[in-house]
Amino acid sequence: MAKIKDPENTILMELKDGTVVIELMPDIAPEHCARMKELARSGTYDNVCFHRVIEGFMAQSGDVANGNMEQDFNLRMAGTGGSDLPNLKAEFSGVPHDRGTLGAARSQNPDSANSQFFINFSDNHFLNRQYTVYGRVIDGLEHVDAIALGEPPAAPDRMISVKVAADA
Repeated sequence: MAKIKDPENTILMELKDGTVVIELMPDIAPEHCARMKELARSGTYDNVCFHRVIEGFMAQSGDVANGNMEQDFNLRMAGTGGSDLPNLKAEFSGVPHDRGTLGAARSQNPDSANSQFFINFSDNHFLNRQYTVYGRVIDGLEHVDAIALGEPPAAPDRMISVKVAADA
């Protein structure tokens, strides 16, 4: 496993094939990082499906309202919700949407990010300065590459658990 420099700002995402280690960027997007840690610490991301996975583009998850595969799961609704917390203001930066970066999913409104996020499968620089980048995968990207494809996938994969490394 990659060396974790800052356990308080590192996410451990357990997928079917292994652990994905995500280094958050609180100096770039403090509010988005704080939200991910809050939802991880509450267990809200556990069992949430990857509802939109596009080959060569990205894998999206984090709909804590409609994506939990253990609680009244309806795949058609996955991707339409967020958390009970307020939406976040955009924290756009010059950090590029490179392969393995974590971006905040949102609607057309730049200030509508909430709990959903995506992990880039490739360099998606057309997203630069339009979606907040707030982390990057430092280990386990091969497990992200193995997530079932589809919009939505016929048999979606899930985040088995999501934890802040300092708590693990």
